[in-house]
Amino acid sequence: MGHAVSYEDDGTPEEQTRRKFMANSVVVLGGVIGLVLAVPLAASLIPGADAAKANASPLTDDEYKQLQTATDKPIKVTFLKKNKDGYLPESADEQFVWAVKTDEAKLKAARPALFAGEEKLPYPVINMGFVLFSPICPHLGCRFNWSEDLKKFACPCHGSQFTNLGEHTAGPALRGLDPLPLEEKSGKAEITWITYKNNEPGHIVLSYS
Repeated sequence: MGHAVSYEDDGTPEEQTRRKFMANSVVVLGGVIGLVLAVPLAASLIPGADAAKANASPLTDDEYKQLQTATDKPIKVTFLKKNKDGYLPESADEQFVWAVKTDEAKLKAARPALFAGEEKLPYPVINMGFVLFSPICPHLGCRFNWSEDLKKFACPCHGSQFTNLGEHTAGPALRGLDPLPLEEKSGKAEITWITYKNNEPGHIVLSYS
């Protein structure tokens, strides 16, 4: 009977303190190791410039001609969006962007934050004389349209409105429209589709696709 009771003995106060210290040390050490492993893993998940280049979609001659008809009145340019993932075969689906013919001075006057502010983008927002806008509303991801009556882009879901240069003028959106990269390469125009996080004042890249 005395032998069984000895297993229930918690030991002296010094022994209890030593065991508690060892247990806490193991927890802290595990947390440090987890943090060290998590930082490079998280960094590897952030899309970079190489991902953008890998997913650029070249326009066909007809699509490029369609782009060249753009004026300061936006036009919808359709193209086959290339989808490239390291784990899946390359595929393509039809997508569209809004194209506006303008120059850097006009866009900078309307939206200076794209060039030196919280909305600044890491790629030229004007190229080949055009700015291209993603058709995804930066509020909650609905697709907006150009309203000839309003002479503005208008989102049907929550009422956000934007000028032809993507400047936010009404509704709950926290930023203006998202310009997409347009690049001339080997005589071809290429569009890179970027998905940005919704309902944020700045541009946080979620994916290139």
